[in-house]
Amino acid sequence: MAVLRARLGQLVVDCADPGRLARFWAGLLGGRPVVRDASWAYVDPPGVPRLAFQRVPEAKAVKNRLHLDLAVEDVRRARAAAVRRGAVPVGATVSDAHGSFQVMCDPEGNEFCFVAGADG
Repeated sequence: MAVLRARLGQLVVDCADPGRLARFWAGLLGGRPVVRDASWAYVDPPGVPRLAFQRVPEAKAVKNRLHLDLAVEDVRRARAAAVRRGAVPVGATVSDAHGSFQVMCDPEGNEFCFVAGADG
């Protein structure tokens, strides 16, 4: 039997306002936000797959089953910059011998983390 070999083309996030999230994530990751229409937007950050946003009628109700870990040099500075763009920190920054991380939520409540250190 042949083995399926797929390639990750893009990550798609369900949301209420695709344009807003494309602009938010472009501000964090780089790239230019593209709003195709009211139901679909995306950003092509340098060096990573496309991050796309599609409008859905349902509100986010529970914790993400998948989240992005964003490698940064300084978690506290990244946290402050993200908050200025509309993100919300979840709890305090956690630090140990392996580094530190900060759980965040984007403007629609989708969790992601800033990670710094040897394991990040």
